[in-house]
Amino acid sequence: MRLVDYLDRGARLFPQRDCLVQGKQRWTFTEAEALTHQVAFALQASGIKPGDRVAVYSPNHAMAFVAMFGIFRYGAVWVPINARNALDENLHFLEQTSTSFLFYHRKFTDTLPQMAEQLPQLRQVVCLDQIEQSGSDQFQRFVQAEFASWLSVNNGDSEKTQFPSRPDDPGEVVFLIASGGTTGKPKGIIHTNRSMETMVATYLSTVPRNSPTDKPPVHLLVAPMTHGAGMTCFPLLCQGATTVVMEEADPQEVMRMIEHHKVTHLFLPPTVIYMMLAHPKARDYDYSSLEYFLYAAAPMSSEKLKQALDIFGPVMAQTFGQAEAPMICTYLSPQDHERALEDGNHQRLKSCGQVTPFTRLEVMDDQGNILAQGERGELVVRGGLVMEGYFDNPEATAEASEHGWHHTGDIGYIDEEGFVYIVDRKKDMIISGGFNVYPAEVEQVIWSHPAVQDCAVIGVPDEKWGEAVKAVVEPVPGQTVDSDEIVRLCKDKLGSVKAPKSVEVWETLPRSPVGKVLKKSIRERFWQSADRTI
Repeated sequence: MRLVDYLDRGARLFPQRDCLVQGKQRWTFTEAEALTHQVAFALQASGIKPGDRVAVYSPNHAMAFVAMFGIFRYGAVWVPINARNALDENLHFLEQTSTSFLFYHRKFTDTLPQMAEQLPQLRQVVCLDQIEQSGSDQFQRFVQAEFASWLSVNNGDSEKTQFPSRPDDPGEVVFLIASGGTTGKPKGIIHTNRSMETMVATYLSTVPRNSPTDKPPVHLLVAPMTHGAGMTCFPLLCQGATTVVMEEADPQEVMRMIEHHKVTHLFLPPTVIYMMLAHPKARDYDYSSLEYFLYAAAPMSSEKLKQALDIFGPVMAQTFGQAEAPMICTYLSPQDHERALEDGNHQRLKSCGQVTPFTRLEVMDDQGNILAQGERGELVVRGGLVMEGYFDNPEATAEASEHGWHHTGDIGYIDEEGFVYIVDRKKDMIISGGFNVYPAEVEQVIWSHPAVQDCAVIGVPDEKWGEAVKAVVEPVPGQTVDSDEIVRLCKDKLGSVKAPKSVEVWETLPRSPVGKVLKKSIRERFWQSADRTI
């Protein structure tokens, strides 16, 4: 199966159902499918060859969605560019992947002169919505077009209604996605038809429909479509799902859209969920249509998870994955959440679930030994879900696949019932006075404080301990956090070794484009003058 096959299946089953909704605009499956055929013909007419890299640089947008599936249909390689990343990071990735063709949103018109200067291999750009002219002479070297006219000019033959289907090739590269880049320049991650088919099969076998009717799902796309939230569309499309596109993650608008569109499926990082929970109108909307409210991408406070279950209902579900093994290596179902509450087993709410059917997951030590149940080590995975490797980076590929397993960089353990717990990122562990302190354990306690919206626990230089535990706290809007209170809370729950030696309150924590707190950025403020690096 190719990714475009899932769209085509939805179109065969539900041709007149809405496939895409953005604002007041709607496109049926028949209309969206036809547009992707036009994109494929236009790419061919523009001189793009199958296997060439074609980027999409846009916030969530219906035509960015169409362009992506047109790239898949033609057999080019999709290069998703996160609209929330810094420009330098995006330019680096476009250069690294030798991208020659770019679809862009008008919001990024001002970046085109810099692209023209730094990306000589980029020859053609197409604006997905409305061209805004740039006065730069360098910019003029691009072959530039607006999406609708580009499709029209390159689909002159009215008989061209369907682009010829390509032969199935499980090993064909379908996209190159950037790694998180939280510890340095992002790497290009290679995914194939095989890894995406595994992801879709895993999702469909693990997250069954939970609807009292036969109506297809309604998926609210809020987090960037370049992230796991976007990939959720692939398995849902083949069920005839309508994808409602939102450009921005405005908490109240998300809640309103759930009610208005009767959304059944939603995927958000904890950061946005926290903002929804803190909103004064969080209980004013009807969430009864929700079947699955997936959360992932970062650890979530178990206390705030209880609030979410109370407000949104028994629909919360967690997945664990990463760009190298997308989205669904493990799964904690709504039923698992319910049982944890019924049994009073609140520790279970800190789990990321059990291993999914088409993936192997183990815990490994630094010597490559598989550890026993309950022992802590690095989580490693195997299976068709795992990437082919890092683009043009054999050294990084070899390091990530040492001992024949993909190394996630996460420290965790597996309990007696097969539930997986992530203790922390391997690089985030603090060694204070010879003791290992896992920040995520301390963060769970701090999150339980009602005035705390979010927090980050890091190690900072200390003459006596080597590293001292420090907490940086973001308060709930309008509330005040008492630093001494946070320290006392942690001492009561964890003891003095793991309790922060100091607490700072920041108005907002630095975050990545997908909502992960950037601990590296926080550490830099405290380690700049230290003898060792972070």
